[in-house]
Amino acid sequence: MPTYDYVCDACGHEWEMFQSITADPVKKCPECGRRRARRLIGAGAAIVFKGSGFYQTDYRSESYKKRAAEEKKALEKASGEGKKESASSKDKSSSS
Repeated sequence: MPTYDYVCDACGHEWEMFQSITADPVKKCPECGRRRARRLIGAGAAIVFKGSGFYQTDYRSESYKKRAAEEKKALEKASGEGKKESASSKDKSSSS
């Protein structure tokens, strides 16, 4: 829900209020009780990023996460075998 700023033209009291977008503007001032309140036009709210951040993959489905983990294991296994092969080929070339 958005936050709206209000001001009372009778007493000058200013406040913020969480309201639905479809809700009618408040007319009654919570301070003086007169029906002279009006909604102010604001610049709008910006997106605020807090914490360590988030990534596109944070909201992936479980099947996607499972498949990605399997692919990662397969890549790690393949790169591990490549290292073993290169080490054994070095041993062969040094013994010649």
